[in-house]
Amino acid sequence: MIVITVLGTFSAASCIAAEFKRAKMKDLKLDGRFCYLPGNHAFGFGIAALVCLCIAQIIGNLVVCRNWISFGIGVTLLGSATSMSRRQPYGNGWLNGECYIVKDGVFFGSAVLVLLTIGLMLGSAVTSKTRKTQVDQEFTVHEQLDPKF
Repeated sequence: MIVITVLGTFSAASCIAAEFKRAKMKDLKLDGRFCYLPGNHAFGFGIAALVCLCIAQIIGNLVVCRNWISFGIGVTLLGSATSMSRRQPYGNGWLNGECYIVKDGVFFGSAVLVLLTIGLMLGSAVTSKTRKTQVDQEFTVHEQLDPKF
């Protein structure tokens, strides 16, 4: 569970770093109907966040097998924002030749979803472990009460 916590924290921190490093409107250059957006460090931070979140989710699912909804939304949001943070040359923008800029707060929202996913995963792991311990204890008590002669 420590690995999941560390990966989740690193993923959320990478999302926050990406928010500060993302492309701004002033970075956008227009040449007639063509646009250009230089690459930025948000792409690298976004990739790091995605990788850490996916690894944490895989490890968590091996332990618990739950919590895919916030993970799915977080990966979609983070993946799209990260993809938009790549260099967008003239005539070859992000989508249909047009340049797109990530809106304010998208990476922060991704960080919140990362933390929610990790929190739910850790909560489920603790709950599952507690239930398993209770079942083991009940079985032991019943075994001791039912002597066989």
